[in-house]
Amino acid sequence: MNKPNPIVKEYNHPEFAEVIDLIRAARNRVLHVANSAMIDLYWQLGEFISNKLSTAQWGDGVVEQLALHIEQNAPDLKGFSKKNLWRMKQFYETYAPKAQFVSALLRQISWTNNLLIISRCHTEEEREFYLQKSIDEHFSSRELERQINSALYERTMLNKPKVSAVMRQTTPTAEQLFRDQYILEFIGAHGDHIENTFRLSLIQQMKKVILELGKDFIFIDQEYRLQVGNSDFRIDLLFYHRELQCLVAFELKNEPFKPEHLGQLNFYLEALDRDVKKTHENPSIGVLLCKDKDDEVVEYALSRCLSPTMVAEYKLCLPNKQLLQQKMREIYESAHNDVSL
Repeated sequence: MNKPNPIVKEYNHPEFAEVIDLIRAARNRVLHVANSAMIDLYWQLGEFISNKLSTAQWGDGVVEQLALHIEQNAPDLKGFSKKNLWRMKQFYETYAPKAQFVSALLRQISWTNNLLIISRCHTEEEREFYLQKSIDEHFSSRELERQINSALYERTMLNKPKVSAVMRQTTPTAEQLFRDQYILEFIGAHGDHIENTFRLSLIQQMKKVILELGKDFIFIDQEYRLQVGNSDFRIDLLFYHRELQCLVAFELKNEPFKPEHLGQLNFYLEALDRDVKKTHENPSIGVLLCKDKDDEVVEYALSRCLSPTMVAEYKLCLPNKQLLQQKMREIYESAHNDVSL
């Protein structure tokens, strides 16, 4: 008769966690080296095929013959179909003019993300934007695709965040870390209801919210309680930003921006800095997230604001990317014409 396995006691030695961190760090280094080597290989193959075709040493049909040759003579080598070989050629030709500048970036993201960028992005600037974002935010392929679909590049280029002068002075990098508009299409129709329902919908989708905000945001709590005097107050959403090393309070308004909204947010920031902020942390930042806003009204309201605050709007559907691209073309053509004159 088999004896039951003895119950193994779970140990929690303080140094065990350090061992796990060492293992994970080594594994990540191995994966990074392997990915870098693979990207280099695909680049070399793309260059080889491109040169053969451009010099008329090969016809288009030779690429298919090469794919069949690899399949028949080295069946253990996967990923070298005719389609993938053409992609490697496209990969090389897309970046060859700026190879020295972008080569380090290309090696830091997966082949799948590289393919997404070269197939979905139409300009050099847009490709470099998503390359850098993929590295900074550690985008998975699904996350990268979602950001391209949400026109992150166009939104970032067209609309700079509306921030107070104090925020610009105390946190000069904030304008690169926050956005003028946040796309929350994953909330669906819930955002059209009362603010409480909207907040709860955001909580249920917090992983996607963090993706839209940026991965340096750490969620602390919803309806974060502040006690001032004998009264209690609640911040809709409270985050901590790792790079800025400060608390970030989000206030949600399911209506267009009104100047009086800033008074409430300024009060919350004062309470956070006095009673919650740690001595080594930077002053807290406030973000008023509204359903809509008039930029001129926002500019007037922020001009006398004495706290590091900004006003942004949220949308519950993906933007019209073609319309944004058209606006960018118009701005570029206008700037080009001005220079010509």
